[in-house]
Amino acid sequence: MNRPTVAILGASRDRRKYGNKSVRAHLQQGYDVYPVNPNAETIEGLKAYPTLSAVPVARLDRISVYLPPATGIELLDEIKARGAAEVWLNPGSESPQLLARAEALGLNVIQACSIVDVGMSPSQL
Repeated sequence: MNRPTVAILGASRDRRKYGNKSVRAHLQQGYDVYPVNPNAETIEGLKAYPTLSAVPVARLDRISVYLPPATGIELLDEIKARGAAEVWLNPGSESPQLLARAEALGLNVIQACSIVDVGMSPSQL
């Protein structure tokens, strides 16, 4: 059986940050995790990718966003090109402009904490 795949935009080496907690939560729940951070070589022992387009899988099940809205909106076309089933905008990553653009692109946006969705609590990570 194939494991679900997730790219974490804004993955962090800092274990206190949600972009790191999300990497660990998805790993613990059986996902193949692809951290995306142009300033990191590895995150939690995983190879980090400089861009979403550099992630070497044909299809992502989920893209989870931990970036400021001004950065996220710049990446929406790249997110759309990846064709993920779900795009999770975690708290603080959304703005009215970003949501309007994502809707115009036809993205399946979920505004919620992806860590909680996989059955973990950020405070326990």
